[in-house]
Amino acid sequence: MAVPQDCKFAQTHEWFKVDGDVVTIGVSQFAADELTDITYVELPEVGEQVTAGESFGEIESVKATSSLYSAVSGEVIEVNERLADEPELVNNDPFGDGWMIKVKCSDLSPLEKLLDAPAYEKMIAE
Repeated sequence: MAVPQDCKFAQTHEWFKVDGDVVTIGVSQFAADELTDITYVELPEVGEQVTAGESFGEIESVKATSSLYSAVSGEVIEVNERLADEPELVNNDPFGDGWMIKVKCSDLSPLEKLLDAPAYEKMIAE
C-alpha cells in the first residue's frame, strides 16, 4: 500500500495534507482496509470549527464505528459532499476522492508532532 509522502499522519490513522493555510483531512488506506466496507461518514458543516485533538465526526463500517480526530484547529471551509451518497470512496481512494474535510488553520505547528510517511509506514507494519 502506497503512503503519500506529502502527508502527515496521526496515530489514529487520519492523514493531513497542507496547502498554504488549508489542511485537507482524510483517513489512511490502512484504516479504510481495517474498517472494511464503509457505510456512512458523519462530517461537520462548512463554517464549523474543529479543535486539535478533538473528534470532528465519525466513520461507520459493517465492522465498527470510529471517531475521526483533527490534529489542527480551524474553520471547516469545505466538506466532501460526495461521501454522503458514496461512502465507499473512502475505501476505494482514501488519499484522493475519499478526502473528508478542508480546514483553514492559523497555526500549523501541531502538524509537526505527527508522523511523516516513513514513520507511519513503520507503525502500520508492526
